[in-house]
Amino acid sequence: MRNPHVVVSGASIAGLSAAYWLRRTGWEVTVLERAPGFRDGGQNVDVRGVAREVLDRMGLFDAVKALNTTETAAVFVDERGAVTAELPSDGPDGATAELEILRGDFARAILDHLPDGVEIVYGDTIRDTAEDDDSVTVTTEAGRVLRADLLVIAEGVRSATRDRLFDGLVNRRPLGINMVFGTIPRTAGDDDRWRWYSTVGGRQVHLRPDNHGTTRAILSYPRDEDLASLGRDQALARVRARYTGAGWETERVLDGFDASEDVYIDGLTQIRMPTWHRGRICLAGDAAWCVTPMGGGGASLALTSGYVLAASLAGRPDTEAALTAYESWMRPLVDSVQKLSPGVVRLAYPRTRLGLAVRTLFMRALTSPPLAPVTARLTRVADTDRPLPPIA
Repeated sequence: MRNPHVVVSGASIAGLSAAYWLRRTGWEVTVLERAPGFRDGGQNVDVRGVAREVLDRMGLFDAVKALNTTETAAVFVDERGAVTAELPSDGPDGATAELEILRGDFARAILDHLPDGVEIVYGDTIRDTAEDDDSVTVTTEAGRVLRADLLVIAEGVRSATRDRLFDGLVNRRPLGINMVFGTIPRTAGDDDRWRWYSTVGGRQVHLRPDNHGTTRAILSYPRDEDLASLGRDQALARVRARYTGAGWETERVLDGFDASEDVYIDGLTQIRMPTWHRGRICLAGDAAWCVTPMGGGGASLALTSGYVLAASLAGRPDTEAALTAYESWMRPLVDSVQKLSPGVVRLAYPRTRLGLAVRTLFMRALTSPPLAPVTARLTRVADTDRPLPPIA
């Protein structure tokens, strides 16, 4: 009897986790990645909650911990860089998690430990699919024809394959927040803390250390505009205009982005769907449920989804029943992260000086010794009391 074959579209955390666990459970695995090669770089992600157990079962806990970003704390600062409040970072799931790692480093750690027999095809993507009772046939842009028992779409929040195959089921929820991520040169004034600065207009500047001798920077502000559809130069020019007079390290970050080869521009959008599977096709990671950085835990959900998918398939010969079980286990975990508290966006992005002052007082209260344990619980995302499903 032949081993079942899966095609996984997308070679970041969700796709590589699915490839890892499905291969471990006996599947033949082909991974398609649109990019011409492995995509390094990216900003901080972390491994929290139940994903820590998944990572341990992969034997990767120590490898990922060794790649930590060197960040030790998360603080709010004013225009002079003085600390106004510090978020709790005690324990493995604090504001700065024990397993804090860059997205590219995390994905590479999984890639480097894939079981033998996983085929990865770069520079190709899905053009068409056709299903019958027994298989799904995938035709790629390069002309490959792959007959598989399952197709896993893990292409990220803007997945074109998902939009085509699940037309009418993709509910996009824009949060009205623009973010620009980039890598900039490190300076002597940078330290091992995540420094978070806010000013009027809801404008934020973030600086975070990394383990590559550079600094990861973020500019984030609330505005309903589609920066991602603009060319890089036009988008950065518009951001520069928005940040006129913002103060602190703003000019340094803007100048750094102009020269950086690692800039990513995004408008935060949640993805919500009534189902993550149809026939022999299923979704994983941000393609299915993007929670955005506002919710947090996206990388942890992506890693966990690969394990849960493989465990569900290993225990059930019927594909429909297996994919239903996968959804049933993952959905409560996703819902707990995706549901944002009322007013969280307005609290995170105060627009006036009065709002900034109120937020500062609020954060000082939340991080004071009496309330710090309560605040620490807010960073415990992607966690559950349910045991992971067993892999047969």
